[in-house]
Amino acid sequence: MSILLIVIILLAIIFDFINGFHDAANSIATVVSTKVLTPFQAVAWAAFFNFLAYFVFKEHAVANTVANTVHKEFITLPVILSGIIAAICWNLFTWWYGIPSSSSHTLIGGFAGAAVAHAGFGSIDAASIYKTLIFIILAPLIGMIISMFITIITIQKSFWLRILLIIVVVGTCVMFIPFKKPDPAKGFVFLGLVFDRFMLLLLGIIFVATYIYNYIRGENAYRTGNMYKRLQLVSSAALSLGHGGSDAQKVMGIIAAALVAVKYNGYVSVETTLQDAWWIPMVCYSAIALGTLSGGWKIVKTMGTRITKVTPLEGVCAETAGAITLFAAANLGAPVSTTHTITGSIIGVGAIKRLSAVRWGVTVNLIWAWVLTIPISGLLAAGIYAVTAWFSK
Repeated sequence: MSILLIVIILLAIIFDFINGFHDAANSIATVVSTKVLTPFQAVAWAAFFNFLAYFVFKEHAVANTVANTVHKEFITLPVILSGIIAAICWNLFTWWYGIPSSSSHTLIGGFAGAAVAHAGFGSIDAASIYKTLIFIILAPLIGMIISMFITIITIQKSFWLRILLIIVVVGTCVMFIPFKKPDPAKGFVFLGLVFDRFMLLLLGIIFVATYIYNYIRGENAYRTGNMYKRLQLVSSAALSLGHGGSDAQKVMGIIAAALVAVKYNGYVSVETTLQDAWWIPMVCYSAIALGTLSGGWKIVKTMGTRITKVTPLEGVCAETAGAITLFAAANLGAPVSTTHTITGSIIGVGAIKRLSAVRWGVTVNLIWAWVLTIPISGLLAAGIYAVTAWFSK
């Protein structure tokens, strides 16, 4: 194994760690702002479920999409190195200034930008880029729409109408959404089955059971408030699970691409690499969990308080919507941004109260950060590649 390859793997793991504390706010912002958990309890809770995703996400569709951003014949170690360095720089810059940009799009933009500097635009796989660009728009919109819908159901005054709506919606989704079936050969079939194909069913059962229990005890403001605080533990856990499963895969894809570039131990494809090199998923999920455990308090303030003031009820709705969106996107192999998804979900619950409840000035600034992330990361990576190419002459 070459020294450059080892450096790339180490930098990728460092990026994954940075991704964890950069995006920790996505998982814990609402649960902290509603005071359901203390900041330390929240990051520990989120980190645990980030790592648990290792046992749940046995399909690596997102990793394949990221690795295939650049055509295999144009992937070289200097290209990957330049992309990772650019992604780390942009991630640290946005973290320092409290800008909740997308770590996912930073990595993809850096990888693509370095490849363009190396071999021109023909080196880029258009389908992978289009999928990423489309979901920059779709992920927050889907999160917003789902969170608005969940909020409307949740605030229904009629208890039995609320239960009926949950059963109808969850049942329809479970029956008609084409989830992938888990592969028994990959192990942990039960966890994969519950959290992937039947995640919606599981969440629906928890919500219905909790509502019925609260109704039997006798609903009042105090008990209902406590009920939503407990439900927020469930919804934040689901969001952290989706965050770990979605974001760790992107780094897995980069490491696998590096191994493919040097045909390490005879590996010739990303899928083969991820199946045989068991240490890649283990290390990536561990790194993102440790990163989450280290926090990311600057962005917590933006996500948890500056977009809109969030109550436990609204926190449950936003986190549930974000989790559903992340799981659905992972199932499609779309490298969506956890930041974009949860931001859209928070905007959705705020807009249901009234449009003026959302601080649209903050939201517009976030959108600018989203739009600029890929091109800035790409240009930065192209510049870094040009420098490394000049020194290697």
